[in-house]
Amino acid sequence: MDVKLFDSELKVMDVLWREGDTTARYIAGVLKEEVGWNKNTTYTLIKRCIKKGAIERSEPNFMCRALIPKEEVQEAETQELINRVYDGSADKLFAALLSRKQLSPGQICRLKQMVEELE
Repeated sequence: MDVKLFDSELKVMDVLWREGDTTARYIAGVLKEEVGWNKNTTYTLIKRCIKKGAIERSEPNFMCRALIPKEEVQEAETQELINRVYDGSADKLFAALLSRKQLSPGQICRLKQMVEELE
């Protein structure tokens, strides 16, 4: 993914990923409820996402459509985290997550299944 989105821009994208194509007005209403932003703040962030190529705008009613899938952003963010914090080592990230010891038996079982599928 070539587009770098900041946390505030990801909040806008998250509304689109959850709700599908929708108006800027609707996005502003959701983010006013969720994070307390005023309409101008949300519109500024939508316009930034449009400039970055993450959102496409169409008329009428300032309709917004996500151009980048959530999975693509998650993959890029995860890779950046691994590179920045864990020296590029996914197994160090995995070990750090496991060492927290706050996993339920069901979560541990799912992780074991995921590892087995990779082998």
